[in-house]
Amino acid sequence: MSATLALAAALFFDDFNQADLAALRTGGWTLRSSAGHPGIPGARWDPARIELPGQGVLRLHAATDGTPAGSFQTQICRPQQFLWGSTSARVRFSDTPLSGPDGDAAVQAFFQVSPLRFDYDPLFSELDWEYLPNGGWGAPDTRLYGVAWQTVRLEPWESHNLSVEDKQSFGGRWVQLTVQATPQGSRWFVDEREIAFHAGRTVPRQAMGLAFSHWFSPGNLLPAGPTRQYAFDVDWVVHVAGEPLSPQQLRERVLGLRAQGVAAHDSLPPAPQPPTCDF
Repeated sequence: MSATLALAAALFFDDFNQADLAALRTGGWTLRSSAGHPGIPGARWDPARIELPGQGVLRLHAATDGTPAGSFQTQICRPQQFLWGSTSARVRFSDTPLSGPDGDAAVQAFFQVSPLRFDYDPLFSELDWEYLPNGGWGAPDTRLYGVAWQTVRLEPWESHNLSVEDKQSFGGRWVQLTVQATPQGSRWFVDEREIAFHAGRTVPRQAMGLAFSHWFSPGNLLPAGPTRQYAFDVDWVVHVAGEPLSPQQLRERVLGLRAQGVAAHDSLPPAPQPPTCDF
């Protein structure tokens, strides 16, 4: 695929070949440091725990000793540039910690989201992949969620969404996650397999930011004790605006960009406001 063809549509692409975190920021990413939802109340969102270990991989660490003070989470975000089109990422989830005992309800997520201005915000929009290696949300199963949101109230919690669950382990292997978003609804793919179509009131209403995050489900931790640290890897992410492309077509677009030496590209319309990782 030629570079001209690969870059023909408005698109965002990142191969995560940056030399350091400063280069990530220069390239338009926000590395979250501010407190707030989701995760363990009182835990740190620590940008220093985001890693670029080489070979074009982004690694998001999260760790906990079972206490808020002994926990950190990570998140990396783009501005509100994403709406209709196809969004895909190649990720590697982890089922077990790099160190320490296993069992905490970690959440490894790839999502698009708009700000929640107030409870039950009618403009709230979110398309969310969440992997739960140790269960959570009321069930112990290891599973991958695909969630299209209508709206939500955080306290006390009440959500309105449509979701699909893929109840299997994805730990330790690379998987491509894709969402096609159109005014008619969103189609969800794991590798080449379509697992859901969400429509109705879950259709996004405004442009969304794009993010990867690694955090813990509060109330679903092992007792306080030794620190356990988890890792969640990202190989690449791509969004092609206005086109419902298949996972294979998106992967071919990525291979075409790589073949031409394009490590990062953003030709999407600029966001109307600076990026934020706050929910």
